[in-house]
Amino acid sequence: MEEHVLPALRAWESFYVIVGTSGAALTGLMFVVITLVADNPTRSTTTAGLAAFGTPNIVHLCTVLLLSGVLSAPWHTMGHVALAIGAVGFAGICYSIIVMRRARAQDAYQPVFEDWLWHAALPFFAYSMLLLAAVLMHLHESTSLFTTAVVSLLLVFIAVHNAWDTVTYFAMLNLKEQAEAAAAAKPEA
Repeated sequence: MEEHVLPALRAWESFYVIVGTSGAALTGLMFVVITLVADNPTRSTTTAGLAAFGTPNIVHLCTVLLLSGVLSAPWHTMGHVALAIGAVGFAGICYSIIVMRRARAQDAYQPVFEDWLWHAALPFFAYSMLLLAAVLMHLHESTSLFTTAVVSLLLVFIAVHNAWDTVTYFAMLNLKEQAEAAAAAKPEA
């Protein structure tokens, strides 16, 4: 028995295999990174800071994995595809608002413009575009599918950028604290 796959989705099969696999692999790497951060904590490592700047990376990558699964499923109508994509977009918008609130509430780090852009504005924009693609799916199917693909890639790039930003921040903070500890331990001459 051959599975029924909508022709519009069949054309995207290879794309979502590649992007979904990338999202899954990068999610696994994030677990390794968080383990390394936990093994080498700094004075400024806080749960609130990680919730605002670390956890969203996992959510963005898992969203890409979810979208890849959704768009690879053997749907019978594009209406159901649009509903699924819309639900993901709406949930992402809600989560983006939560992340913005967490970033404002945490006190371990003072976000600068680049942080607000990459951790708040771009994810909110991406999830909003996903919701818009779902709403307009019945009018502009091809454009909506391309928009969903662009959003998937954008979320991967956002997560990679933010993960790198977070890791380098903690690495530099750790080096600074080690240098301060070494200077404090050095006997005065």
